[in-house]
Parts: sequence; structure tokens; C-alpha cells
Amino acid sequence: MKRYTFDDLVKIMEELRKKCPWDREQTHESLKKYLIEESYEVLDAIDSKDDRKLLEELGDLLLQPVFHAQIAKERGAFTLDDVVDHLVRKLIERHPHVFGDAKAEDVLRNWERKKMEKRDSVLEGIPKHLPALMRSQKLQDKASQVGFDFTHIDQVFEKIEEEIRELKESIEKGEKENLTHEIGDILTAVVELARFLNVDAEEALQKANDRFVSRFQYMERKAKEMGKRLEDMSLEEMDDLWREAKRVLEGQEG
Repeated sequence: MKRYTFDDLVKIMEELRKKCPWDREQTHESLKKYLIEESYEVLDAIDSKDDRKLLEELGDLLLQPVFHAQIAKERGAFTLDDVVDHLVRKLIERHPHVFGDAKAEDVLRNWERKKMEKRDSVLEGIPKHLPALMRSQKLQDKASQVGFDFTHIDQVFEKIEEEIRELKESIEKGEKENLTHEIGDILTAVVELARFLNVDAEEALQKANDRFVSRFQYMERKAKEMGKRLEDMSLEEMDDLWREAKRVLEGQEG
């Protein structure tokens, strides 16, 4: 059975751009959502610990840079070979302890210094399209590198309490236009707490989402077993089921 190679993938992409109406009409902009979707599907595959699924999703993700490079080639901007050449050069440059005679402990420090020399702000280089919690944590990490940081965890809790007070004041005053602002400040302060405790805020919320799904679906199953629907139950009854779900699923959820 024939095994296809990376070169086959590139040739197929060229043919699709010539002969497939859908592929031919795609642009860098129209493909943006697929790059994001495929990246998250790879993450789901990793979490599932299913190697077959991971193999498939990595292939779907690999298609995206090949697709973008083909579009760029048609525009006369650059080719896939240019992408590979740039990547290899970057890897060699970033790993002088592997491809040169530098000491490993000096590499990260020197690399960060070089990046800083090329930028006007320490916050440059953090993509705007990152999930909001992830972006917030990265921004705060960068700011901390120049000393803009809390020195004790009590200060972080005080900041969270301060932001909550400001939200309550906006609610009491009926300042609806400030609610988004104040809630954003609270979330930022909570991300700061996560960062201070060396907890990945994005991962923490994703795990909390997973727990919510598991517990809520448990409630739905139990309600069905009781011959009821959640929407027909009182809030007190649903609270009882929620507490039961937490108790039953606690060991499964970790």
C-alpha cells in the first residue's frame, strides 16, 4: 500500500487550488477560523489520550500552514520552502547549546534579552486572538519581568476585593456602562492570583467547565430517572441534585 509523503501533500494542495471551487476561493482571512478550530481539536485529541485521533487531528492542523503557504506562493509572497527555511534557521539560532558551544543556562536569558532589544514594549508579541484568560496571564507575566508585580499574595486578594467593591458600587449607582469594565477588572485580578500561585488560568477554567458539564449532565440523568425534567423542578430540588452530583463525581473529576 502506497504511503504518501509531505511532498504529496504539497502537490495535492496545488491541485486543489486549481480545480476545487471551494479551495480556490479561500483566502488567508477566510481560513483563520479553521486554523483556530483545528488547533483546539488537537488539544481535545491530546486530552482524550487517543493516539489515532491525535494522528488525524495533527494532519488536519498540518493542512493549514500548507494551505496558507500555497496561497502566499500564488501571490508571489513566499513559498512553503521559505517557511521551512525560516523555521530551521530560527531553531538553530534559538538552540546554540545544541548546534553551537553555548551553555544551556545562558540560552533563555540571552534569547529574552534579544527579543526585548527588538521591541518597543515588553508586551509586544502576545497575539490578540489568544483566549482572553491566556492572553491576560501572558501580559501579566511580561509586565512582571520589569518589576510590575505584587510582592505578596495578600496584595492580590486585596486587589480582588477592591475590584468587587467597585463592581458593587457600579451596580448600586445603576452605571450599566461600567459593568463590563468592572467585571473585566475582576477577571484580570483573578488571573493575577492564578499567576501568583503558578496556576494556568485558562486550564483552570477549562477544567471547571468540564466539571460543570459533568455535574449538569448528571443532574439531567437523575431527573430523567425520577420521571422529571430539570425545567419542571424547583431551584431547591436542582440544588440538591447539584450537591449530589458533586459528591458522586468528586473522585472521578479529581
